[in-house]
Formats: sequence, C-alpha cells, structure tokens
Amino acid sequence: MTLSLATRNLLRNRRRSLATLLALAIGATSVLLFGGYSADIKYSLLTGYVQGGGHLQVQHKDFFLFGNGNPTAYGIAGYTRLMEAIGNDPELKPEVRVISPTLQFGGLAGNYEASVSRTVMGVGYVASDVAKMREWNEFGIPPLSPPFALVAAPEDAVIVGLGVARVLLLCDRLGLKNCPKPAVGDKRAGAGGPALPADIMALAEGDPQRPAGAPAAAVERPQIELLATQPRGSPNVAAVKVLAAEDQGFKELDEVTVILQLSQAQKLVYGRGEPRATSIMIQLEHTDSIPDAAKRVRAVLDQAMPGHPLAVLDFRQLNPFYGETINLFNTIFGFIFVLIGGIVLFTVSNTMMAAVMERTTEIGTVRAVGLRQSGIRKLFVTEGFLLGCVGATLGVVLALVLAAIVKSLHLTWLPPGSSTPLPLTIRVAGEYGMIVGTMLGLIVIATVSAWLPAWRAARLSIVDALRHA
Repeated sequence: MTLSLATRNLLRNRRRSLATLLALAIGATSVLLFGGYSADIKYSLLTGYVQGGGHLQVQHKDFFLFGNGNPTAYGIAGYTRLMEAIGNDPELKPEVRVISPTLQFGGLAGNYEASVSRTVMGVGYVASDVAKMREWNEFGIPPLSPPFALVAAPEDAVIVGLGVARVLLLCDRLGLKNCPKPAVGDKRAGAGGPALPADIMALAEGDPQRPAGAPAAAVERPQIELLATQPRGSPNVAAVKVLAAEDQGFKELDEVTVILQLSQAQKLVYGRGEPRATSIMIQLEHTDSIPDAAKRVRAVLDQAMPGHPLAVLDFRQLNPFYGETINLFNTIFGFIFVLIGGIVLFTVSNTMMAAVMERTTEIGTVRAVGLRQSGIRKLFVTEGFLLGCVGATLGVVLALVLAAIVKSLHLTWLPPGSSTPLPLTIRVAGEYGMIVGTMLGLIVIATVSAWLPAWRAARLSIVDALRHA
C-alpha cells in the first residue's frame, strides 16, 4: 500500500518529479562516465606495462634501487636454471604464459658518419618472447604496441627510440616523418665527418684490423656503434644496424632507448664470459593471479638457488607511475561522487519539502483517521527511495549509450608525459562493481535526503494541518 501511494503521489506532480529524476540521472551519468574513463586508463596502463615487462620480474634485490648506476653488476648467473624451475613448477605451469630473460646496460651510441653520439640505455630481449607478450590482452584494449620488429631479424639488428634516431641524425635513412633536423650550418648536420678509427671498427666487427682506407661492406640499414663497459671495466664495441625507430611512449625513454637481441647484448656486455640477465620477466594468463604466483615464485627461487639475493617484484612496484595515476583518478572520482551526491541531496530534499507543503491538509486528514507518524515518515521516505531507484537506473542507461557513442567515434587522447596518442574509450559496460556502487550510493543519498522532510511532515499538528490553506 505504501509503495502504491508513493508512486501515485510522485505522478501527481509530473513536472517536478521529472526534473528531480533528470537531476539524479545526469548525476549518475556523470559519475559513471568519469568512472568508465578512469577504468579505461587503468586497463590501458596495466596492459602496456604487462605487455612490455610482464606481471612479475625476478631481479637482484638491489637492482631496482641501484641498477641504473651499474646494471651489469646485478646480473643473474645461471638464469636459465631459474627459468626452467619456474616453468616446470606444477603450480605455476598452468598460469605462466611467458618466461623470458632481459639484459639492461648503459652505454654510448654513435653515428660516426655524422659525427654524433649520445648516451643510451640498451635492453636485450628474446624477440620471439616479446612478440608473444605483446599479444596478451586480458581486458580487450585496442592494440597499444606495434609488432616487434626484431622477430626473425639478424643478431646485429637493433630498434632505437625516436629521440635516439633524431639525435643520431638517422631520420632520413629510416624514412621517419615529422622528424626535426638541425639548423643549416650545424657542424653535426652533414655526413662525411671523421670515420670510426680502424682499430675500433675492427673491435666492433670482431674481425682482424682492416687496413686504413679499405672499403667497408655496403649495408642497407644505417649502422651505429654501441660502446658498453664490461663488468671488469674494459670497454667493448659492437657495430649494429638500425632496423627501425619505435616510439617508446615517453620522451625520456625515447631519447635513450636502444633495443637489441639478447644474444647481441650479452656478447657486448660479457664478451666471452658467462652470459647473464638482469631480470627474468614472467607474464601470467590473468592479472588476479599475481599474489599467489609471486608467493610461489619466491618459494621456487629458494629451492632452486638458496641464499641468492633475489627479489620478485610485480609490475606495480616496477612502475610507480601506475599506482600514482590510479590513486589520482580514484581521488578525483571520489570528489566528483561527493559533489554529485551533494547536488542530489539538496535536489531531492527540496522536492520532498515542496511536496510536504502542498499536501499539508492531506497529511492532517490521514493523521486524523488514524495513520501514525511512522506511516507518514515511511510514505515520504519511500517516495525519495523511488526517485533514487528510477533516476539511478536512467543514469546507467544514459551512461551506457554515451559510452557506446564515444567508442564508435574512434577518438584519441594524449596522456601527460606521453608521446603516443591512445584510443579514447569509456569503459562502463562490464564494470559491474562501479555501476552497482554508484546506483546504491545515489539511492541511499536520495532516501536519506527525504528523511528530514518526512520527519517534519510526521510532526505536523493534526489541527494545524487540517486548517492549512
């Protein structure tokens, strides 16, 4: 009976009820659209980090904090034995998708034909493993990473960041568009500078020293020389061919990144010594498995290499920017929800207060025939509850429709600090926790906001209410 009366009372003043419902719906839509935008950013960042470095990485315990100063000092000896132990573990085997070593080192890259050089950060990968890692897409994000160009490439092929290609004056030879060039008259701008000394060239190519003036073999791809320091301090040089320039997402990485085949990187850094890896990347089938998988990997490490100072870090620890970004958007989402909640509170409260004033005589009549104060409170609170339910439901429908429209437009946006535009989508469908939480929150706010007018209506004097004009 109360529900029926509340529905009929709301329909008596359709214009006011419709205005209140629209306010609730717009509020719910706004919250859900921003929440869907935040969710898409979260999944895009997560997918990018997992495709590039896996869910977990096994490293020397000090590599994350001090490895940038001397990466090769924290190389893992016997890393193949660790990979076999992890891959063959019966608990990890069903969940582990890719296990791959990587070697990070610092060095110097030079294009001696143009007389330019710069410091770089080299990273050695197993190309086939990286290609498989880039296929991981648990959350259905539009493709973020291009196909890995080093797959089936020669051992001496490398990929450089766009910034490295620009500084080393390789843009023309790589066919890069929108690549700035130095001003005319810059001494570095033209080719024909002093060639790499013959003894260093021989060291780079691993051949006996070539006589001065002897013609070099023709190459199709531009060649650069990489200089790295071996663990004992001796330098080593390798001549490599630039296969492609690839956007690394952030300008800081673009300016220093050189990606090599793992075998080439190990040969450059360790020479004829035992090859090592600075990290072992582990990509899982499902992100939710990270806690259990990390715990099991630690147990396997203790069994396979007891006493070794190794640590297991997940992608959140390796990429603090991810956690900082998610916390920022969660804070903004909470602020928006509180703001919308305040608007809903006052809107429903004003609607209910106006209804109490219009129906003062009716309240006195029903109180005179025996309806208790609790019945009056229940009636008005039920009206607020109905407004909340219908308005929140309408808001969810509008959010789903608008999210689908935005997705169909194929828009892009440029994240702060990034040089790669990302597809702009709003992930509302499928985010059931966010949808239910938003609906329940607004329904509770609408119900609570009707309580004060209901309390005042219940406390009206029967005599004063009956003679109210």
